[in-house]
Amino acid sequence: MGTKLSDVSHTNEQGMREITVQDALDARGRVRFVDVREPHEWTGELGHIAGAELVPLATVEQAAESWDRAAELVVVCRSGGRSGRATLQLMAKGFTQVYNMAGGMLAWSDAKQPVER
Repeated sequence: MGTKLSDVSHTNEQGMREITVQDALDARGRVRFVDVREPHEWTGELGHIAGAELVPLATVEQAAESWDRAAELVVVCRSGGRSGRATLQLMAKGFTQVYNMAGGMLAWSDAKQPVER
């Protein structure tokens, strides 16, 4: 089953839980990945994580209305800023297992992890 993200995350000064690229890798296949970048970034130089869903930041709150608030979600963007904002928005809407991937796709790329374009 793997380690729960709540067991490996840390809470930052803004009160949001963050995970590392390695934690995200370990969770692939059992958690939902939400990429909050824009469509041109999704297919651009950094690509995207296989299996992730593209939900641009401006649409996250509306899209999340139908999501399971207890499901484990990993939120991703280019560097961690927009995904951090989305994580805080989702927490405010009652999501209990939402995690920002620290460093975003830049950190994923630096770790030489595979992407799709």
